[in-house]
Amino acid sequence: MPKFIEMPKLSDTMTEGTLAKWTVKEGDKIAVGKAIADIETDKATMEYASPFEGVLHKVIVQAGQKVPLNAPLAVLLEDDEAAPANLDELIAKAQAAAAPAPAAEKKPAASATKASAAGPRLPQAPQHKSRAAAGGAALRVKASPLAKKIAAERGVDLNSLVGTGPGGRVVRADVENAPAGGAGARVAATPAIRPTFGPEDERVATSTMRNIIAERLLASKTQIPHFYLQMEVDAGPLMEFRAHLNATSEKTGGNKYTVNDFILKSVIRAAQAQPAINAAWDGDAIVKFKSVGLSVAIAIDDGLVTPVIKQAEKKTLLEISQSVKDLAGKAKNKKLSPDDFAGGTITVSNLGAYGIDQFAAIINPPQAAIVAIGSIRNVPVVNDKGQIVAGQRMWVGLSGDHRVVDGAVAATFLAEMRKLLENPALMLV
Repeated sequence: MPKFIEMPKLSDTMTEGTLAKWTVKEGDKIAVGKAIADIETDKATMEYASPFEGVLHKVIVQAGQKVPLNAPLAVLLEDDEAAPANLDELIAKAQAAAAPAPAAEKKPAASATKASAAGPRLPQAPQHKSRAAAGGAALRVKASPLAKKIAAERGVDLNSLVGTGPGGRVVRADVENAPAGGAGARVAATPAIRPTFGPEDERVATSTMRNIIAERLLASKTQIPHFYLQMEVDAGPLMEFRAHLNATSEKTGGNKYTVNDFILKSVIRAAQAQPAINAAWDGDAIVKFKSVGLSVAIAIDDGLVTPVIKQAEKKTLLEISQSVKDLAGKAKNKKLSPDDFAGGTITVSNLGAYGIDQFAAIINPPQAAIVAIGSIRNVPVVNDKGQIVAGQRMWVGLSGDHRVVDGAVAATFLAEMRKLLENPALMLV
């Protein structure tokens, strides 16, 4: 009996994937767990290991094609097994079963209670489509039961709203953010602003990951009320302590620590000292995370990934350093797994290595804060005696979700970071 290799669900938010490339060819013998393809998801490009063994009889999806979850990618047969005469019919049935259902046939969304139990919801980019059919007839609105209930109570016209849920579904937040009343609640669709380009300009199709990055960041900036704080840190003590620690470690063949290792450790300790920062907005509640899941922004060829150091508060400086090196290596070699992206509660983005002094980062939803790290600069400073001397300074910034985090909370968090960075030995106790 033929077996189908199907498009796997490689991330919690994945609805489709792109077959980036095959690493095997028709006629090859496949073992369970053998890497057979690279799949591009909404988060990264990952290797896909075969769940079956057999002989790769037929490739259905070619490199570069995008297909929904569970769509057949290839056909495997047992050794010496002949392909059935109706193989094409079986493939067609499998493709039809994986195809997204029309809007009218989709099941209603789960209740708000179930959604909350699954964790904070990621905001989705608005799908700017008119809900009025040609000739004035209203289209059937995709909306969650709770959204319909609230809309009825507040007198909000669902046809006028732009849904931000999966597939453009209107969810509770869309209704709560809309003005009450019928015509007054109408939301005009915003036409896309398209660039003008000439024959010598190049238009490059975007990858699945780049499209998702665009959607998530648009959702973050339009749905999350950002505020920004900046704080200057004396980096001299950190650089001196790091040099001493690395010199000692080098004698025994130990780990070499980066400046970023200390920064990450300071974020973890500061989040423990000010736990209100380690939280997320969940519609009508705030989720306070017990553990620190540290998302570390890592630049790759096609964008930015944010793998997570889980239970970071339990890790030593050495373990954090080793975890970052491991995640960076996996990101570079496209070896990150879905589990590597799960559980993030606060993000750190460090552009200091690129010569950026300071910047304001965009929040990584559904988290409530992201820390932005600039470069360490040699600058003239005024010491305690009023003298101008050489010093080393670094800017640390924070972007916060004002629904969750107040300015004083964020300021206290940054102050704790500064205390640790200016007294790095405290991070080892």
